Amino acid sequence: MDGNGRWAKSKGAARIFGHKNAISAVRDVTEGCAELGVQYLTLYAFSTENWSRPQTEVKGLMQLLVHTIKNEIKTLQKNNVKLNAIGELSTLPNNCQNELQEAMDQTKANTGLTLTLALSYSGRWEIVDAVKRIAAAAVKNEIKPEEIDSDIFRSFLMSKDIPDPELLIRTSGEMRVSNFLMWQLAYTEIYITPKLWPDFRKVDLHQAIESYQNRERRFGRISEQVNS
Repeated sequence: MDGNGRWAKSKGAARIFGHKNAISAVRDVTEGCAELGVQYLTLYAFSTENWSRPQTEVKGLMQLLVHTIKNEIKTLQKNNVKLNAIGELSTLPNNCQNELQEAMDQTKANTGLTLTLALSYSGRWEIVDAVKRIAAAAVKNEIKPEEIDSDIFRSFLMSKDIPDPELLIRTSGEMRVSNFLMWQLAYTEIYITPKLWPDFRKVDLHQAIESYQNRERRFGRISEQVNS
């Protein structure tokens, strides 16, 4: 969800103004996915690298996160959305952790869209974290090195319960994945739009999905194999 700062700058406002207005895009896209029957939506809300931003912005973002989660629980319940989170969540302020956990507890029985917030997250961190836990399991003789394969490795990822993404939408025209779901994006289709995130709406979501539907996913095979 990129472009909040640039959007605010274009309005002559502080960066936090862009983050506040980004909430409308989050709400619109979440509702749009729920309406279309999308089962999983993961939003890259705050990366581990974002901690190095100016402290005033980080503090504002954390306060905004708490406020937003509180206000959106009723909407999540109304739309049968289950809230989930991945990342180094222990690094978040205590009030953020508490509000997040409460929201996840309240929505855990919902059976519609699973909305995952990636908070204090990076793809490399997740991979290193998985390696550490695999090594710890090996030391305890719970797993043998020769048993480790892609499936075993995936089971140690924090996002193990989320299917690999079929579509990655990148706003603001940026041509990179920015350390997001590095393992999982191996065969994900990528859609890049010049729109800044605060301006992204359901119609843009529909355009992205339509683009995806017109692609051929080969997973290393040739067209004839896929079509047969």
